[in-house]
Amino acid sequence: MGRLSRMVAANSTYCYDACMKIGTLIYCMRGDEVLLGLKKRGFGASKWNGYGGKPQEGETVPEAAVRELFEEAGIEASLEDLRKVAKVDFYFEDRPAFECHAFLLSDWKGEPQESEEMLPQWFKVSELPLSEMWVSDPLWLPRSLMGTKVEGRCRFNADGSVVEGYEELAVSF
Repeated sequence: MGRLSRMVAANSTYCYDACMKIGTLIYCMRGDEVLLGLKKRGFGASKWNGYGGKPQEGETVPEAAVRELFEEAGIEASLEDLRKVAKVDFYFEDRPAFECHAFLLSDWKGEPQESEEMLPQWFKVSELPLSEMWVSDPLWLPRSLMGTKVEGRCRFNADGSVVEGYEELAVSF
């Protein structure tokens, strides 16, 4: 078990693997630009992020990613076009942990549309709005958007505003 794993497991206010939720993120790439969505409601509201969510019963992680992208942005994607670039486990005080699988997508059908949950906007990869994203994103996202595979664990305070620990792991996918 790594150093952060021991810290998380030893701290009773954090939920470790037993109650971990699984989630997805898709980052649509267009040349040197990435499509981000401004989360309009729920946990993470007012932050720019990739599109995604949790798998439904019987759904694989990639299937969930494709479904969520369509529901949140009106974009159709095929499973074959997804390229997994990251798996990062996020731990929060007093909330379930979150195992996040991130994918790049460079081929899809449709134009991004605003939904009840997300407002789409294209950003140059070199000009990400990092101050308006999750505070952990600078630790892994820029490299992932360049196609580098990343695997890690990140521990936050209760509201996700402070990274209290980050551990890079050997990539296993």
